[in-house]
Amino acid sequence: MGGRILVVGFMPDEVEKLRKALPVPVFEVPEYCRDWVVSEVVDKAEELSGSSYWHLRKFVIMHDVEDETLKGIIGTVKSLDIGRVIFATTTETSLTWKLEDLLNELMAEDEYFKAMRWAREEAKKRKGPFLDIREK
Repeated sequence: MGGRILVVGFMPDEVEKLRKALPVPVFEVPEYCRDWVVSEVVDKAEELSGSSYWHLRKFVIMHDVEDETLKGIIGTVKSLDIGRVIFATTTETSLTWKLEDLLNELMAEDEYFKAMRWAREEAKKRKGPFLDIREK
């Protein structure tokens, strides 16, 4: 089985943009798959029918995609200007999880990294005698 991309949370026109722009097959994951194990979703991706537009967040889950291709996919999706997207690759562990559990974990990780970026940016803004302890 070659690489594939599973998408959740995208409107139909956005899915078409992804399909036209990406070098790997893109499959919509409909809501009825939320309780499926991720490996089952991957295995049956070609047979799935229905819209991926059932989740408030957008996910691009890449399976069996080479590292160099991953970087290109992320850049291409970002260039399409279709909003904030959570990117992930499948792992041996994530393939054993229910899809909904994986999406919840990805959202939690995304919130954590977003908070860390914010904290770094705020720390860079702070200057003054109490925080700036560098020797002059």
